[in-house]
Amino acid sequence: MRSKLSTFFCILLCFSAAAQVDTTEVVIDSVVTDIADIDTTDIVVGDNSITNTEAMKLFFEKLYKLEQEKEGHVNIVHIGDSHIQADLMTGFIRKKLQEKFGNAGCGFTFPHNLAKTNGGHYVRYNSNVSWQSRRNIYSTEEGMNVGLSGIALKTSENFVIELNLRDTSYDFNTIRIITPGNKPMFDLATSSKTIVLESSVPKKITHKIKSGEVLGSIANKYDVTVAQLKKINGLRSDIIRAGKTLKIPTKEMQKKEIKRSEFIPLSLSADTLSNYYHSTNALSKIYMLPGKGYKDYTLNGLVLEKDEPGLIYSSIGVNGAKCSDYNKYPLFFEQLPALKPDLVVISLGTNESFDKMIGANYKEQLNLFIKNIRDKNPDAAILVITPPPSLFKRKYPNVFVAEYSKIILAQETEQNYATWDLFSEMGGLFSVNRNASKGLMSTDRVHYSKDGYEKQGLLFSEAILEAYDNFKLNRD
Repeated sequence: MRSKLSTFFCILLCFSAAAQVDTTEVVIDSVVTDIADIDTTDIVVGDNSITNTEAMKLFFEKLYKLEQEKEGHVNIVHIGDSHIQADLMTGFIRKKLQEKFGNAGCGFTFPHNLAKTNGGHYVRYNSNVSWQSRRNIYSTEEGMNVGLSGIALKTSENFVIELNLRDTSYDFNTIRIITPGNKPMFDLATSSKTIVLESSVPKKITHKIKSGEVLGSIANKYDVTVAQLKKINGLRSDIIRAGKTLKIPTKEMQKKEIKRSEFIPLSLSADTLSNYYHSTNALSKIYMLPGKGYKDYTLNGLVLEKDEPGLIYSSIGVNGAKCSDYNKYPLFFEQLPALKPDLVVISLGTNESFDKMIGANYKEQLNLFIKNIRDKNPDAAILVITPPPSLFKRKYPNVFVAEYSKIILAQETEQNYATWDLFSEMGGLFSVNRNASKGLMSTDRVHYSKDGYEKQGLLFSEAILEAYDNFKLNRD
């Protein structure tokens, strides 16, 4: 059996991956290495701890205050790529942390289905029109303001969006609307009421034709003319068939109810970052309507909050996204303070690896991303998660994410952030096939299964709770 070290360097020297973003089919130009013995290589076992927790001290102080006083909200914002967009890992973390600290709402939400992509399952969205969308992985385009969601959503039509919670544990008191320049492009309304109008309409009479009947006898029966019968039934001849039905014209009138839906508008307030509505009663459904005075409508996201004390865990992910994709859209960082983050968690690196981005360039973009976050959110703690193990073309270990993980850990003190080493926790460079055999991987060997993401969520929840418990033990 080859040694793990020799296999690793062989892969480094010999493979060449074609750049392809967020796909289930990873293209490899040329790989001339034999890795048949990888499955016999020892799997890395992490100790599931967060390192450099000193960088999270202020965040832990806020958690401690929440736990002791049972007042206010603590906000975590988790930003990433396709590993995060589906909200499987983050959804599990949200539930686990809210079990301990209280459920203050589901936080950031976005109508991914209207942008024709996948998203979380807590909130269902429906609309009567089609929407334009643009992800941050693409170059900037005039009129498409990509902001907090990482996906611009735009229409010029007369729309209605229905927001309906699937999980009633996330009923909300406050809804915040995030738009470019904080413009009031959207109005809100509660569940529509039904207005019933009555009117008089001609009474409808029908006659089933019997054997032997002709138009003349039927016309005489109802005191109408043959011409009237032919006109109302669209007949071109006098021939009729038994068993068919004829409409009978009549001067009699009958009452008819006409039902019409009407929305009940809500009065919105505004701060510097959002337009919002607050209700003393918890809501599970609300409607979004066009704001007055606008022709185009762009939505960057919504925030749902409860009045109850607790923790809010917001998840923002974009399929195919890299640090550089977020960095090229300043509106993302300008709108991030609307979530009032006490802790920002970063999960990026997989897509950089499929671009064959060298470690130095990844480091540069990651550090710029962190700087952009801190410029607008100076009091927020930062926690960086290393990218998980994956394979190129479902066969060759992804050595790029291994390098990125080392870079993330090596600079945590210098850059003043905490780190959780997901790469090691999931087994390291040669772990993917074993994880797949346990049902933890997707067939592309890049993404993980629902069970895989939930395992990651459980491990992260345990790590952050252990770090918090250690903080309390050593607290002055």
